Amino acid sequence: MPSRPSLPLRGRHGRGEDPLERTDAWFLANGLSYFVPEKRSEARAALSPRRTVPRLLLVALVAAAGGAALAWVTGQVSAAPAVVLSLVIAATVVYALTVLHARPIVTWALARTVAGLRSLLPLATRALPLLLVFVTFLFINAEVWQLAAELETGALWLVVLLFAVLAVAFLGVRLPEEVDKVDDEVDDAFLVRACAGTPLEAECARLVADPDADPASYATVTGFERANLVLAMVVIQAAQVLLMAGGVLIFFLLFGALTMGVDVQAAWTGQAVDEITKLPYLVQVSVPLGKVSLFLAAFSLLYLAVSTVTDDTYREQFFGRVTRELERAVGVRAVYLALRAERPASGQE
Repeated sequence: MPSRPSLPLRGRHGRGEDPLERTDAWFLANGLSYFVPEKRSEARAALSPRRTVPRLLLVALVAAAGGAALAWVTGQVSAAPAVVLSLVIAATVVYALTVLHARPIVTWALARTVAGLRSLLPLATRALPLLLVFVTFLFINAEVWQLAAELETGALWLVVLLFAVLAVAFLGVRLPEEVDKVDDEVDDAFLVRACAGTPLEAECARLVADPDADPASYATVTGFERANLVLAMVVIQAAQVLLMAGGVLIFFLLFGALTMGVDVQAAWTGQAVDEITKLPYLVQVSVPLGKVSLFLAAFSLLYLAVSTVTDDTYREQFFGRVTRELERAVGVRAVYLALRAERPASGQE
């Protein structure tokens, strides 16, 4: 089934008559904050060792103290590394959203994901059935129940974090290839198509018509700008995969509650029936069931992240909705840089 046409990038063009200033506002409105030279310079300065090392040490000390305290209170040694890793990840995300100006990127990407929820269902019907058939065999396996039931909360927390970090790392390594493909295809027709409806539409037509100008030569995206595009795609991809993994979690909770009685759960986990913690009025929804469902959902998260990037069918559907935005960002940036090159006094980086 052909992918549904994606929505064009939208946003206010900014005030004033200068097309560069209006394009800066357009960049910010469309999740391209690192395309603005001032924001890019601030982010680069924020990553200097002088600013990051003290914060990293402070976060490490707080995380270590919090992990040790929780491990002592709960009696679970595995809680310490889980808390440390979680706090480090949380601090990194907060620093990126605030100091590194990544908030507009993440906000736009999440809004784009919400706007495309209706088209997520056809994709889920392709990606989930085969996965559920495979994972269901694990779900009805006594060894998996024993493994999950024996995991302490901290250890299960670490396993979920491990799968999530691996999924994001895989996306971060593979998605830059999509940026490289797009900027390799840039020509004059590409630029005219990409700049249509943007603050640089008129300037693009002028530069393309000028035999001495070559805006397509600025198409290669590198550095922070490349990271901007990759981050947006990672957030969109990760959000969609997370939603489908959440569907897997709900499915196994319901499936287990309907088919796995407490006696079966006790036999498979090696626990006594009265030792299994259950929800009031929902006796078959137990802690072991929740652990098994969460473990398999985390595994599904990694599987979906890999398959949606490597499988051609999933890849076409996933990227079909963001290709237009990616092309437009690359095209507008090329014309923007060509226009700045005409103004050497404007303070290029």
